[in-house]
Amino acid sequence: MSQPSQPSRQPSQSPQPYDVITMGRIGVDLYPLQSGVPLARVETFGKFLGGSASNVAVAAARLGRRAAVITRTGQDAFGEYLHEALREFEVDDRWVTAVPGLPTPVTFCEIFPPDHFPLYFYRQPKAPDLELHADELDLAAIAAARVFWTTGTGLCAEPSRSATLAALEHRAKSGTTVFDLDWRPMFWGDIGQARPLYARALARATVAVGNLDECEIATGEREPYAAARALLGAGVELAVVKQGPKGVLAMDRSGTTAEVPPVEVEVVNGLGAGDAFGGAMVHGLLAGWELERIMRFANAAGAIVAARLACSSAMPYPAEVEALLDGRAPGAAS
Repeated sequence: MSQPSQPSRQPSQSPQPYDVITMGRIGVDLYPLQSGVPLARVETFGKFLGGSASNVAVAAARLGRRAAVITRTGQDAFGEYLHEALREFEVDDRWVTAVPGLPTPVTFCEIFPPDHFPLYFYRQPKAPDLELHADELDLAAIAAARVFWTTGTGLCAEPSRSATLAALEHRAKSGTTVFDLDWRPMFWGDIGQARPLYARALARATVAVGNLDECEIATGEREPYAAARALLGAGVELAVVKQGPKGVLAMDRSGTTAEVPPVEVEVVNGLGAGDAFGGAMVHGLLAGWELERIMRFANAAGAIVAARLACSSAMPYPAEVEALLDGRAPGAAS
């Protein structure tokens, strides 16, 4: 498949704004088809689209939202696969372009339910999704999207760092602008750079979402209510603190809070649950739901993915989420 080596500088010709545009990581997930087996002894793997920003776009698309992703792949067979997968998931891939000379990233994991899923990232010598350039972004489309979602990983290296901040600056808090804290220490050469860069992103966002480790990196606070208040103090209107087995805490600037327990499922693979949560949260925000309903719906979407092997292909449809909330078992992943 022929692909341009650089992102298009042409403005979007889309007839209407996207519900959500995400910007960040993409790659190929190679997940063991055997549970409880160390990677050295795994014999068979499944191949899936991966990367947090891409998975969030897939999750939103599964829920009926018009989604696109801004990212880059290698100019290789895995890159072609990712284009095909995005289109199959009905995520617009017009801003997914190839970087000659850099391989498409691959990620392996080990599966030890219920709570041990080590990840092994192969993003060397550099991940193509970190080769996003500010002067090649479709800023008009970014500004027009109802939701724009970007991540902490995008700040870990140039030119992606400048591109991420430029997109947030141009966005100017229009609509809903989500900063996913997405902390991956192995991607950072100098971890000390993270907090000031996170602060710059938070000042330009309207929603922050992250787990307790990520909140601590961003704000220095680990206690959930203190972390939420610190995120609000950094400039966002809504802070969402994921607490793992304790559920999720959401707090907005008006003082409204929602603390929602997790949905109990038999965990198969916890990876991807956070991305399902994110796509479902976007869906609820776009629908204008009240805060507790959004959190309950997003928790249920994440639980469904945690009970399945894959990430992207495991993202639930609306009826599956509603079934789980109603106490009925959702269907198997398609």
